[in-house]
Amino acid sequence: MFWFLLITMVVVVAAVTLAVVGGGDSEVLPEAAPEQLVDPLPLSRPVDRADVEALRLPVSARGYRMEDVDDVLDRLAAELAERDARIAELEAALAGAPAGDGATEGEER
Repeated sequence: MFWFLLITMVVVVAAVTLAVVGGGDSEVLPEAAPEQLVDPLPLSRPVDRADVEALRLPVSARGYRMEDVDDVLDRLAAELAERDARIAELEAALAGAPAGDGATEGEER
């Protein structure tokens, strides 16, 4: 049994060595171009829920590409800050509006 395991181990080590050393003559594989963000968030209009749901970030060897993820998160953060500011502005305008502006729902001007 000992001799069988020893011979098997020698054959496996030899095969691995030949595979590693013998592969040196072949052509080196070219660098694969990284995936790019195919459909980025629209620049011409505000981002909506459908844009975020349709967004698919490209995957790299170690997960998602940090540059693409950072760009998307920066864009979403800017849009949310803009919307929060607009909501606060509208709420302030609504709170500052007089309770009655002289017309009620049933009256004509």
